[in-house]
Amino acid sequence: MSWTTPADLRTQVNRLWERGELLAGLATGASLFPKRLVLKSPTSAEITERFEDIRQWSSSLRAIAHCRLEMREFRHRVFGTNALPVEVWIDSFEDAVAFIGKQREAARFLSLLDVTRAREPRLVPWLAKRPLKALELAEVWDRLVDVCLWLEAHPRPGIYLRQIDIADVHTKFIEAHRGVLAELLDCVLPVNSVDPARSGLSQFAARYGLREKPLRIRFRVLDAKKALFDPASTEQDVTLDATSFAHLDLDVSRIFITENEINFLAFPPVDDSMVVFGAGYGFEMLANANWLSHRRICYWGDIDTHGFAILDQLRHQFDHVESFLMDRETLLAFQSQWDREDKQTLRDLPRLTRDERALYDDLRDNRLRKNLRLEQEKISFGWVEAALEKM
Repeated sequence: MSWTTPADLRTQVNRLWERGELLAGLATGASLFPKRLVLKSPTSAEITERFEDIRQWSSSLRAIAHCRLEMREFRHRVFGTNALPVEVWIDSFEDAVAFIGKQREAARFLSLLDVTRAREPRLVPWLAKRPLKALELAEVWDRLVDVCLWLEAHPRPGIYLRQIDIADVHTKFIEAHRGVLAELLDCVLPVNSVDPARSGLSQFAARYGLREKPLRIRFRVLDAKKALFDPASTEQDVTLDATSFAHLDLDVSRIFITENEINFLAFPPVDDSMVVFGAGYGFEMLANANWLSHRRICYWGDIDTHGFAILDQLRHQFDHVESFLMDRETLLAFQSQWDREDKQTLRDLPRLTRDERALYDDLRDNRLRKNLRLEQEKISFGWVEAALEKM
């Protein structure tokens, strides 16, 4: 039987709930009601042939509470005049939520709506847009509004999250709700309090003028004569915030950057040089260290497509960067150590030299071996020392 059942009608109203349309109307004032539901009823032929089934179907619909049925009379040659449902209507919001058993959730949303209109009415459009999300957040909604009000009163405060002083709100609460708070803050804060260039969870603090954990740069001076502390040692492992590093202006002529921590720690002594522990994709930490522009920079990464992509990105920051041990000779010398790169990058890299581009093309086109990779820590230490000697 393909006729609409009571369960089918509930499914239709449930869809309105799941799409947020029922609750949205409470926030916007735009009512859906009276709402006509889709009703598939018997055909004329079926009325003649299946009268008993149709009588039971009609009775099941008439027994439904919270729905209004419109009936139409028909005449049967044996059973005489009868009436069948031809339309089903939900007349009010109250009927709709009662029909699908959502009265408690609806009452909770109305309470959220009342609180929001009283405390921060600019959030009402968000409630209309994300009503079911609001219900999920009902237990913490007051605290979320507290955060919005605090940042509205203290625009771009220039402090750490830890320093925000709101009753019952702590750092971990804000961090756990950064996604929804970003949506709410964008509704209430003036344009000049939001940095549109910053987006995503990782840039939440910067978007709203809060202080971020400072970027840190880790380095070793490789020349004992120019060591920062103990002149008898090049074992010093120093970490500075990016601002302090930018003002350091070390008296060295050459800087190595390596992506591997053990290579960083084991990097041998080299006159007039230092080594920096890199950070993969992202060299913004070095952006303000203008003194690097006047030093020779050598980048040592894996020989794979991502290694060359990182080299290309670093040259966007410092166009004079040289590659170190990222050449065909090194790759072929350690064929026994070749490994597999999980997911290659295939885009063009315009800042590579001719030789680097030729090797990169061989890698991304799988001419030597599919997804070929030589990790930098698999190059023998003697080979590294010999390369440094040549330099």
